[in-house]
Amino acid sequence: MTSYGVILPTEHVTAAEAAGADYVEPTIVRNVVVPGASGRRVMNPEYRGADRSPSFAVLFPGDMRLSDPSFPREVITRYLEDVLGAVTGVAEHDAWIVFGSGAARTIPDDVDSAVGARRFAEVLVEARDIAARNGVRIILEPLHRGETNLVNTIVEAAAFLDEHGIDGVPIVADLFHIMYEEEPFDAVRAHADRIGHAHIADTDRRPPGQGDWPLREFLTALRDGGYTGNVSIECHWNDVDAELAPALAAVRSAAA
Repeated sequence: MTSYGVILPTEHVTAAEAAGADYVEPTIVRNVVVPGASGRRVMNPEYRGADRSPSFAVLFPGDMRLSDPSFPREVITRYLEDVLGAVTGVAEHDAWIVFGSGAARTIPDDVDSAVGARRFAEVLVEARDIAARNGVRIILEPLHRGETNLVNTIVEAAAFLDEHGIDGVPIVADLFHIMYEEEPFDAVRAHADRIGHAHIADTDRRPPGQGDWPLREFLTALRDGGYTGNVSIECHWNDVDAELAPALAAVRSAAA
C-alpha cells in the first residue's frame, strides 16, 4: 500500500506528523549530517527527526564536483562513508537515499561530456556499494536541465544506467522535473518497473492542490505501470503548518 510523506527539515517533523503524513523524508545536507570538528561529516546533534525514516533527499552539497575527474575521488569516498554511516542510525532497513544533487553532478564546461558521465557513473556505483554495506539503497533522480546537464529524464536515467552497466539502482519519478522536461507520462508507465520512489508537487513546485498540474494523471501512470511505492511531497512552502494538511489531502484525493 502506498504511503504519502513529505520532504522537510527537522523543525517541521512534528507538524508533518500532526498533519497526517505517513512519514517525513529528511534532507541529508545541513540537516541529518553536518561538518564535524575534524572536517569529517558527522550526525547532527540537533537532528530531531523520526526514529527511522524510509527515504532521504539531498545527498551531496553542490561543491563536491562528482563529474569532474580532477576532483579527488578520496574526498567523495570519505564523504559517502561518513554520511551513509551516519544516516544508517536513523534510517529504516533498505531506506532510499535519493541521488539528485544537480549542482554536484553537473559536468563542468571544461570537461568532455563522455569523460564526465563516466566519472559520475563510477561515483554512482561507489555510492550504491557503500550504501549497501550500510543497509540502505541509492536511487537515481533525473533532474531538469535547469538544475543539471546530466540525466534529465526518466528515459535518460534508464539509458544511462544501461549504458554504464549499473544494476541495483532504481529511478525516482519526480513530477516537477517531468513537467519541466515535458516528459510524457507514457514514459512513466513504460519504466514503472524501474521506478523505486516518487516525488510530487503542483505548478512551479507549489504545494499539491495549489496549482493545475496533472497530479491524478501522474499517479495513475505510476499505478498503471505497477508502482506501489511511496510518494513524497517536495515543494516550496509559504506557511508549512497551514499548508501541510491540505497538500496531503490533495495528493490522497488525486490517488483515489
